[in-house]
Parts: sequence; structure tokens; C-alpha cells
Amino acid sequence: MFRWPAGRVLPAVAGLVALLVACPLVFLGLQAGQSGWATAARLLQRPLIATLLWHTVSLTVLVTAATLVVGFGAAYLVERTDLPGRRAWTVALAMPLAVPEFVHGYCWVSLFPSVQGYWGAALVMTSSLYPLVFLPVAATLRRSDAAAEEVARSLGHGRLATLWRVTLPQTRPALAGGALLVSLYLLGEYGAFAMLRFTTFATAIYTEYETAFDTESASVLTLVLVALALLVVTLDARSARRGRVVREGGTARPCAPQPLGHWKAPATSALAALVAVTLGVPVYALVYWTARGNSSTLPSTSILSATAATLGYALAAATAATAAAVPVALYAWRRATRLARAVERAVYLTRALPGIAVALAVVFFAIRYAPAVYQQPPMLVAGYAVLFFPLALTAVRASLTQVPHGVEDAARSLGVRPLAVLARVTLPLILPGLGAAFAMVALTASTELTATLLLRPTGTETLATQFWAYTTDLSWGAAAPYAAVMTALSIPAVVLLTRRTLGTPRTRKA
Repeated sequence: MFRWPAGRVLPAVAGLVALLVACPLVFLGLQAGQSGWATAARLLQRPLIATLLWHTVSLTVLVTAATLVVGFGAAYLVERTDLPGRRAWTVALAMPLAVPEFVHGYCWVSLFPSVQGYWGAALVMTSSLYPLVFLPVAATLRRSDAAAEEVARSLGHGRLATLWRVTLPQTRPALAGGALLVSLYLLGEYGAFAMLRFTTFATAIYTEYETAFDTESASVLTLVLVALALLVVTLDARSARRGRVVREGGTARPCAPQPLGHWKAPATSALAALVAVTLGVPVYALVYWTARGNSSTLPSTSILSATAATLGYALAAATAATAAAVPVALYAWRRATRLARAVERAVYLTRALPGIAVALAVVFFAIRYAPAVYQQPPMLVAGYAVLFFPLALTAVRASLTQVPHGVEDAARSLGVRPLAVLARVTLPLILPGLGAAFAMVALTASTELTATLLLRPTGTETLATQFWAYTTDLSWGAAAPYAAVMTALSIPAVVLLTRRTLGTPRTRKA
């Protein structure tokens, strides 16, 4: 009986997963190829392309920079200073993740119609996405060793010099990972920008697909978006964030909180203002419009049935994406080869794709190779799993960087088989990362909009699709209950994600 060589199982499985996740890229290449080079060149020379490129790139750079500053600053205050109520601040600062980006846009536009365009998009997206930087940076600061900072201070460096030369470099992997997620979110976001009436590649692609039915033009635009995503992933790879951050030998000592002194009141006020803008405005808007009641002429849909459908699909997608991320993360972690890096980068590109592009790719392959699942629940689960696979991979890979050197080799030297090592050693060590991956995918899948509109089985409504139907009709009051339920369902996932990412607060020296 033929046995597959043990050393080739992991690359084969990881390659198969990467191939399945990258199917939308194959679909886009086929669609764009049908238009021909001449047509593609003509499309790319339109003045609209320059506008879309400027809007997309400039907003991505601005929001990513803003989230890095806000996320690092908030994490530093919570984890490195004697700020009162640090645990409560941690939860409040992470909670904007519970509000979907398009709900953030709805809340701001419904209360302040002038919040639109470039600066409105920058405000809303920074408010929505900065926790993606705050959480990993806070986790890094919480687990880092005090020795390096103590040495810097003993050499005469002040607080700012120690922050710049020691603390900031320690958080570089977390900052790079957060920046990657924020950038990819921005490249693929549609709902919030449609609410804010700001045109990017994602909104233009949706218009080409949904309104003009021009799949060739939309595919060419999407390939430009993929090129931008490839640039982002390449820059991330060069930031050298793949290095391990685990401390070898001994136990890391927690850092003593730095006294804020007369800066305590301004720091507390700054965090209060941040929470008021990023969390207070959405909560107020949802309460306000829910109290106003139904203002729609559209037929109503049961919130209970929409909630059940949303939860079922989100949990199934989270299970599939987390399980599929394990072999890819293990392969990239164990094998520092060009092939391993190529496999890892390929799957990240799908995060920049608009949901409708992924959905059309799933429909394309389902019709040709699996017609039995067409218009069936597995299609929507597959679309979610492909779309949010990079989120699961990020969380699993981050947890692998915390595994000490040689732990797997030591287990194998005792005669334990590779699968047993995986089950009994590696997976238990990365269990927090698996929980974070599951929570992150479930959270985002439960609020996904554009792919759901195309892939949902006939007659199925989720909270996101019903919310979108009412907001399209400008029925703010009718849409509010669905947005409120989406947010409420996301809160447990955010709490779990926060606990898995940050762990148990450490005892600190006064």
C-alpha cells in the first residue's frame, strides 16, 4: 500500500488550501483575459482610473497611519502607565470592532449627513478599524519583558527615548500585522464607502458588476486592486515581522507602570473622547433610530429568522476557515522557503477583493464543477471561508510565533509521530490563537454584506442583507433594529477575541 511521505503531507495540504482560497484570483484572470490586452489597456487609460487610484491609495495610507498612531497610543496608555481603570478602558477601546464598518457609516450619515466624502470616510474607517492595531500592540506590551526597558533607563535614556528606541521596536511585529489587516480591509470595503458616498475601486467594481453587468471591466479593475494588495503584502513581508517574539530561557518580568503625573487627566480625557467618537456615536445612533421606530414601506422580515441564519452561516464559516488556516500557518512557520512565503502571500491577496468578486468566483466554479451546491448553503459558507481566511491565518500565525524553539523537535525525539506532536503539543500551545481566529472570522462573517447578497440561498435573509435593504430605502428607523442585533451578536466575539489576544492581566509592580 502506498504511503505519502510524512514530510510532504503538510506542503501538499497547505498548497491545496492555498489553491482553493486563491480560486477568485484565477476567476479574475480568466475574466480579464477575455477582454484582451487592447481592451484592458483602454479601460486602464480612462481618467476614472486615476481618480480611483488616488482615492483608494491616499485613503488607505491616511487611515492606516491614523490607526497606527491611535492604536499604539491607546495601547501604551493602557499597558504601560498608571492610568486608572485600565481593564475597563481595554474593553471599551476594543468594542468598536463589534460595530460593522457599514453600520458605522450608517450611524454617522444618519445623524450627521455632512459626514461624507474623503474626510468622512477617513473619520469613520479610523474609528472602526483602529482596534485591529490596538489589540495586538496591547498584547505585545503586556507580554514583553521589563529587562530591555530597564537597561535603557539605566543607561540614562529618558521616557521618550526608551519609548522610541526600545518599546516601539518591540511592538513592530504587532504594528505591521495590524497595518496589514487595516490596509486590506480598506482596499476591499464597499458598504461603508457606499454609505459615505466616497468612490474607491471597491465601489466602482460593485457598480460595474451589479449595475452595468460588465464583468470584464470589473475584473480588470479588480486586478488593479489585487496589484495594490500584493504591494501591501510585499511591504509587510519586508518589515521582518516573521521573527519570533518569544523570550528564550527564564520568565519575562512585567514592566512597572509609568506614572503619568500631571498628564493623567489629559490622558484620561483623550481616551474618553476616543471612546465617545468611536463607540458613543454608533450606540447613540442605534438607540435613537430604534426608538424612532419603523419608517419603511418595505415588507418586514423576522429578526429571529435573520439572526438564526446569520449565526448559522457565521459559525460554519469560522470553523472551516480556522481549520484550513492551521496547515498553511504551520507550513509557513516551519519552512522558511520561497514556496512557503508564496503560499502565505497568495492567500492574503483575497482579503483585498470585494465581496462580490469572491462571490462571483464561487458561483463560477460551483456551476462548472459542483452544480449540486448551487444556490445551497455550502456556497455561502465557502464564500465566507475564502473571504475571511486571511483573518484566521493572521491569528494562527501570530500564536505560532509564541511557541518556543525546539518544542516540536523535542517531542519527535522521544518517538512521538508528527500527527501526535501536532495534536498533543502544537495545537494546545496555539489554542488561544485558534480561539481568536474563530472569533474574528465569526465576527466578520456575521456582518458581511456584498457576498451575502449574491450567494445566499433563495428566500434567505441575514441581518446584513435586511439592514441594507432598509438603508437603501433611507428607512433609518427600520434598519436600526437589525444593526443593533448585529452589534449585540458581535459583542461576545469581541470579548472573546480581547481575552484570547491579551490573556489574563499580569500583576504589575507599583
